[in-house]
Amino acid sequence: MDSISSDLNAPHSMGTTIIGVTYNGGVVLGADSRTSTGMYVANRASDKITQLTDNVYICRSGSAADSQIVSDYVRYYLHQHTIQLGQPSTVKVAANLVRLVAYNNKNMLQTGMIVGGWDQYEGGKIYGIPLGGTVLELPFTIGGSGSSYLYGFFDQVWKEGMTQEEAEKLVVKAVSLAIARDGASGGVVRTVTINKDGASRKFYPGDTLPLWHEEMEAHDSLLDILSAAAPEPMVT
Repeated sequence: MDSISSDLNAPHSMGTTIIGVTYNGGVVLGADSRTSTGMYVANRASDKITQLTDNVYICRSGSAADSQIVSDYVRYYLHQHTIQLGQPSTVKVAANLVRLVAYNNKNMLQTGMIVGGWDQYEGGKIYGIPLGGTVLELPFTIGGSGSSYLYGFFDQVWKEGMTQEEAEKLVVKAVSLAIARDGASGGVVRTVTINKDGASRKFYPGDTLPLWHEEMEAHDSLLDILSAAAPEPMVT
């Protein structure tokens, strides 16, 4: 009982799969939706892609509380920055603000993030900010507990100059693969595509995701399985 109580009282953690991919014209961000409390799923449909500005979004992994407060601070600073300049913030400025907050509080934060967006100066950009506050500009990046299952996959399928449709399909396929392998990732897949025309969000329910290897098809509840017709007995 003590172990059960400690799991229920554990901090909310997004043992997560987050992905950022650039394509020819913009970026695509994607994430699963499982938030855990110890070994229990606290929220199976959480939104780990947070809007910072009209043209910049952030994917959050690690401690849910830590990543949320970092996002709130950076969104406030970017709002002030936009008012002072009279124009939207660039993706690089947003990423460096996230890096600054993460680095100055590196001994207290347990969160890794991906900042992605589009601006008129550099187009679509992806920045990874792992634990500790480093900032890395990359053509694609993955994070969270599910990322360890995806490095080889991305090495094989990633290519320069993808179309928007190819990038979106790649992100959904990669997140669904991580969900199949990583016990801390699950739920639905959410994506946001950002380019010169703005940002568009998409939602992929769990029962529409591709199945991998020995995965069972999704059911609404355990009752669906229990109420299914039993197989005919074998006649000998």
